Amino acid sequence: MSYTSILLERDGAVASVTINRPEKRNALNAAVRTEILDALDAVRGDPAVRAVLFTGAGDKAFVAGADIQEFAERTPLEQRRVMAGRRIFDEIAAFPKPTIAVVNGLALGGGCELAVACDFRIAADTARLGQPEINLGLIPGGGGTQRLPRLVGSGQAMRLMLTGDLLDAREAQRIGLVEIVLPATELRSGALEIAHRVAAKSPVALQMAKAAVRAAAEMPLSAGLAYETEMFLTCFASEDKQEGINAFFAKRPPAFRGR
Repeated sequence: MSYTSILLERDGAVASVTINRPEKRNALNAAVRTEILDALDAVRGDPAVRAVLFTGAGDKAFVAGADIQEFAERTPLEQRRVMAGRRIFDEIAAFPKPTIAVVNGLALGGGCELAVACDFRIAADTARLGQPEINLGLIPGGGGTQRLPRLVGSGQAMRLMLTGDLLDAREAQRIGLVEIVLPATELRSGALEIAHRVAAKSPVALQMAKAAVRAAAEMPLSAGLAYETEMFLTCFASEDKQEGINAFFAKRPPAFRGR
């Protein structure tokens, strides 16, 4: 498939989605959103892809937010229609394969929300993250008021949303917004190495682990524990579980097949 606003690349079992509008600091416009959805559909059905990276072109911005020009041109009714369709944040958050945000620069507004929708985040030491929508008389509209508090706590989420302040990578790591910080020169290679380690695991177990952790945000503890048991038993019944045990006793790396 040919794209104009993103790049979709493969490195073994790892797919990389790069928002490719460096002249606009990789801002999210309608074309980018449509192409991200198309890319997700493509890699969802490809059994050879076991993990997906999201990053931005260049070294200045991951995603510097929504394209403000589109906001300026829309009526409230038009914006409501846009937000009623498939949304990249929800699609990434619910994606069955591991997703990793590789934050190579500014991750603001929708960019921060895209990163938060991923399973975890690796940032360059030069990255800056925040939810500055308040400066435009807006609030986060891509899940920031819901996913961000679950990730960093309500106090830190409120701090970011009410002040519009930006955090450097180390401060973002301190509050739990970013899990790993790497030197900017090592970001791409380091993120790929981590992604390949994830991709080498059982696809069955990866999907069940994601489902169980997502359930923790939606269910009471007792229901979540019951759901965890079902996900564990699904793994227990898989061929990958038997391969993992056989490999353990044989002292060799497992060759998981996703069955």
